[in-house]
Amino acid sequence: MYPEQAPHVPAQRTVEVHQPTPYPPAVPVAAPVVPVQPNAVPAVASIVLPDGRVVTGYAISPAQPEPVAAKPAVSRTAVNVALGGAGFLAVCGGLALLTSFIAALTAFITQLIILAAVIFGGWIAVQIFSTRGHQGGGTTVNIRRAVFKRNHFHG
Repeated sequence: MYPEQAPHVPAQRTVEVHQPTPYPPAVPVAAPVVPVQPNAVPAVASIVLPDGRVVTGYAISPAQPEPVAAKPAVSRTAVNVALGGAGFLAVCGGLALLTSFIAALTAFITQLIILAAVIFGGWIAVQIFSTRGHQGGGTTVNIRRAVFKRNHFHG
């Protein structure tokens, strides 16, 4: 069934209404005036807000940041030359590694070929110089019950 064809009944929900609780308006309080010795305690600043409240506090001077040591300017050309040199060295190192890898792989394959030649040559030598099972030193071939022994027919 497609959603268009399904019967749709609106959901029944209970709704809760929350009313905000108002705060009573702030009553302005006059700050007491305290006599202060000059230069002994920092000056007290008082600010009257638009709603009539008075805020009193000490004036804080903003913190001065430490002076930054002047850095020598590095030119874009010097940076580009340095990066180019690092890239060139990386490429040279990669080519040296690739060359040594190819040389090692070539030596390995050469040794495998030599090993296969020695094993296969040894197997051939064993087949040629082995005398077991051969009488008279001739080659025996069995073809349809006939036995041929090196240029001789035995029926």
